[in-house]
Amino acid sequence: MEMYIGFCQFSVCWGDKERNFKKVENLFLEIKEIKSLKIIVLPELFSCGYLFLDEKEVSKFAEKVEGETYYFLRHLAKNYNSIVAGGFLERDNNNFYNSALIVAPEGDYLLYRKIHLFKDEKDIFEKGNLKLNIFNYNNLKIGILICFDYFFPEAARTLAIKGAQIICHPSNLVLPYAPLITQVRALENHIFWILANRIGVEKRGDKELKFLGKSQIVSPKGEILMKAEDEEVLKVVKINTEEANNKKVTDKNDLFLDRRREFYEI
Repeated sequence: MEMYIGFCQFSVCWGDKERNFKKVENLFLEIKEIKSLKIIVLPELFSCGYLFLDEKEVSKFAEKVEGETYYFLRHLAKNYNSIVAGGFLERDNNNFYNSALIVAPEGDYLLYRKIHLFKDEKDIFEKGNLKLNIFNYNNLKIGILICFDYFFPEAARTLAIKGAQIICHPSNLVLPYAPLITQVRALENHIFWILANRIGVEKRGDKELKFLGKSQIVSPKGEILMKAEDEEVLKVVKINTEEANNKKVTDKNDLFLDRRREFYEI
């Protein structure tokens, strides 16, 4: 299946959902002339920002699954004929999660909670407690991970084994080698990878983070098909999803059929 996939990279305004939503919608105007189905990925926690100083702040911006961010993503999906993925701060009773949604034009969605928490996130969020699953939409098989999850090859491999052709990767990356590792993840699983990072600096209290940008789309062969530097931008590229169904490295080697699980200790 031929289709467009892309990322939306921008500087998130901490605590200002309305402004962030407006920024994203303005960037989506770049694809208004593309009428066919698309997959677009937004950054981690794109609606509210990343650095929280205490539980009171977290509670203020947290949402139920079908909250403000879900309805905004649903609006984008419907109006731009897109499958849209992006991160949000989720409230589930008294628990808070660094979560993300994949939302289809009809409003169907997949919820994912980040399972590998990075640094100070461990002081704020609960560990994700949902299994790694596939969003199946009209024979498209889409997986999702959040930021630091990329550091764990088991996560991407699990999604690939479950049939993922494309992995959406909403991120707030600060480590410089992250884009390279996501290239490797795409290659070692023969899948498409959409890395959507943010840019800018976020400073709150005595904490400060600079986000590196460098969003990119990677092919099943590990090739960078499209990338950004540190600009606010929405970029897309046309792909053929069938390429992700071919797991052969040579005519005698298949990435999945050649696995020797009897020798693996993890």
